[in-house]
Amino acid sequence: MKFSFTADRRAKVKTFLKSHDVSKALLAKVKFKGGNIWVNGVEQNAIYLLDVGDVVTIEIPDESSHETLIPIKHDLNIVYEDDHFLIINKPHGYASIPSILHSNTMANFVKHYYVEQDYPNKQVHIVTRLDKDTSGLMLFAKHGYAHARLDKQLQQKTIQKRYYALVSGKDKLPDEGEIIAPIARPNDSIITRCVHPSGKYAHTSYKVVARYGDVNLIDIQLHTGRTHQIRVHFSHIGFPLLGDDLYGGRMDCGIQRQALHCHSIRFLDPFTREINHQEISLTDDFDSVIINLQKNLD
Repeated sequence: MKFSFTADRRAKVKTFLKSHDVSKALLAKVKFKGGNIWVNGVEQNAIYLLDVGDVVTIEIPDESSHETLIPIKHDLNIVYEDDHFLIINKPHGYASIPSILHSNTMANFVKHYYVEQDYPNKQVHIVTRLDKDTSGLMLFAKHGYAHARLDKQLQQKTIQKRYYALVSGKDKLPDEGEIIAPIARPNDSIITRCVHPSGKYAHTSYKVVARYGDVNLIDIQLHTGRTHQIRVHFSHIGFPLLGDDLYGGRMDCGIQRQALHCHSIRFLDPFTREINHQEISLTDDFDSVIINLQKNLD
């Protein structure tokens, strides 16, 4: 795969390419694993000195697959795909990556899809993960360079993800709010998280979309990406998610998994410089709960 850039200053090739998120590791891969660098069509090395207006073309070698990640056939609900990115509507009940507890995961399914399509790059690069029982949009990069470019956006917190959740509490949830509370892992668990002064900074925004008695449908934006952040934050303020028995959520509303769904993802495509914004509707189990809640209000 080749990418071209026009130099806007005098600099060494490696320095100029760094400004386009080409790391030392990627340059090493170019040098030792079959890639190349050209300046104005002439092969050059990474320390060649550029002039303003020079066109730098970098060829990045294809990525072979990780042999330890087993491809597993599974129908994928593909929302968006181009040469660099893949966005999938993930069903609940599947983990994002394999672990001791989970082997039938989204990474396995995407690996099979890449093999089936005979893509030159077969490594699976997950940009945004979702918990096993959270549904919605997952963003994948289709090669390491695309992943590196979106990693920078993740660090700069410019990738925007929005979630729908159903929460319930004893009091009235304000129409909108900000939850800023540090999240830590308790000493007695490797699974759960909690709000604790020793934890890492975590920031969540929300707006109430609809109210069904003491149940609220809320639209959430994450400003940080801590493990179980939404679930922990809303449990912390007394409004745990329906179906989330791990954090005290109600289990009597017809949904047996945390009522959490990533419905929107928005990022700047680093190759086209255009905004990529994808949205999806709620899942059937969400809709079913809402219909029943509305009936109870009639």
